[in-house]
Formats: sequence, C-alpha cells, structure tokens
Amino acid sequence: MPRVKRGKIATKKRAKILKYTKGFRWGRKSKERAAKEALLHAWSHAFRGRKEEKRTARYGWNVKINAAARENGLPYRELIHILKTKNVKLDRKILADLAENEPATFKKLVTLVLEK
Repeated sequence: MPRVKRGKIATKKRAKILKYTKGFRWGRKSKERAAKEALLHAWSHAFRGRKEEKRTARYGWNVKINAAARENGLPYRELIHILKTKNVKLDRKILADLAENEPATFKKLVTLVLEK
C-alpha cells in the first residue's frame, strides 16, 4: 500500500495565520493559538481604527476652515450655513485644502458667497 501524506490544507491554514502575525511580539507571532487570538483583536481594532481616522480627519478640516474663515471675517458655522444656502457643492476636505494651500482662492470664495 502506498504512503499517504496528510494535513496539507490544515498546514496551509496555520501558515497563513502565522504569516499575518509577522511582527507581533512574543508567542503571538509563532504559536498558533496565541496568533489566532491576537489576530481576532488586531483586526477588530483595525476596523475601528479606520473609522476613527476618518472622524479625526474631519475634525482637522473643520479647524482649518474655521481659522481661514475667521481671517476673512466670519466664523465657521456661518460660512458653512451660507455655503449650504447658496448651494455650493464643496465638501470640507476641499475647503480645508483651499484654506491651507491657497488662501487667496479661499478669500475669493468667501467674498463671492457673501456678495450673492
């Protein structure tokens, strides 16, 4: 009877898990059980972290817009309100970029919105 080698799929599965845990500390990178649990936590934190990143980015945009808007004579909330009523379709990311990198353009936008 020929020899049968087994466990190919199980071995691949273990190797895959250990590949994901490369760079982890202590036994979490080399021991299957610890690695599996470490990944469960790591992936849930990563998911949450991606959401938090978007949240904090938006806070930063608001700060930049507010600073530039106050330089041009009106607070953030009024600027956003006027932009919405005038139906200007620029999001906060673009407004923050304009405020930071092109203050002259931002000033023109503010004056243009106030004129209408």
